[in-house]
Amino acid sequence: MAGHGTDEHPHGADRLCEAGDRVYSRAVRRGRVPRRDAETVPCLLELALLHPDPDDMDWLVPTSPQEVMTRLLRGVHDEISASQRRMGSAVAAFEWYAGLGGPAAASSEGMALRVLDGPARIQAALDEATAACTTEVLTVQPGGIRREHELSEGLHRALALRGRGVRMRDLYNHVARHGQGLLNYLELMGDAVEARTLDEVIDRLILFDRTVAFVPANADRTMALELRHPGLVEYLVTVFERLWRLAVPLTAPLPDTGIEGISHREQSIAALLAEGHQDAVIAERLGISVRTCRAHIARLSETLGAASRTQLGVRIAQVGLDGRARPLSAAELTLPDQGSPTAR
Repeated sequence: MAGHGTDEHPHGADRLCEAGDRVYSRAVRRGRVPRRDAETVPCLLELALLHPDPDDMDWLVPTSPQEVMTRLLRGVHDEISASQRRMGSAVAAFEWYAGLGGPAAASSEGMALRVLDGPARIQAALDEATAACTTEVLTVQPGGIRREHELSEGLHRALALRGRGVRMRDLYNHVARHGQGLLNYLELMGDAVEARTLDEVIDRLILFDRTVAFVPANADRTMALELRHPGLVEYLVTVFERLWRLAVPLTAPLPDTGIEGISHREQSIAALLAEGHQDAVIAERLGISVRTCRAHIARLSETLGAASRTQLGVRIAQVGLDGRARPLSAAELTLPDQGSPTAR
């Protein structure tokens, strides 16, 4: 995360002290503040929320809130990535120590969790689980449109499963509906595979016969965890089944938003905007590019008649796209004139 302030102001940029909040808010509203105003809050300079005005060193100008948010999110991402790496290392070390006890120590519980390091080892474990599978495979496939090579990588396993009468159910993001590769794959697999989609899904998950599960162990997916503990596997099956009930069959259209001119994807983006998420986060969660996300936000602003990001947030709440209010009628969609008494 960004810095932690001074000894007198022990905080980060995400939780300013009361004095720092007042001075930074004033700087954002006015564009700059006199340097003397920040003498009692050195934390703002240490956290780079204020910096000298190059045209007049007696004044301080604010770092834009958007830039501060980007910095904070980058810090959070780095912390999460570091935690995932530490988790993978800790599990790998435990697995190695457990193996020192020899065959007697290798109980069924000791094999409840196995770290798979590297694509080759992951692939070998998946092939092994595929060969042993006799009934059912459940998968969650996050991300956007499925590329042809991604689908073809596991095609041999899918065909082998179909040949043995194994049923498969796959969950994707809604955006995956627009990929011809996925449609071709499902046509090839026939009724052996059933697919549904959601706005957002959890990270990648593969479950074989409700006895073994595979999940990523790091951000770049070069490590995976093979889980065989009955409690863990059952928990993941429950998560999948609940998502499955909420999902929309790939053969069915997405539900109408009830608001003319606003698509289902724009409704999803509006809900995430209302939660305060930045464009990059929204794009990742919905499996689309940041550029596509911003194009939808621009359309949303135009449809709702919002001239600014702040006004867009107000309009989203007014029409109920934040999920907390009822949709308004066409007459109610008109914001009051900023100069009228009702606007103040």
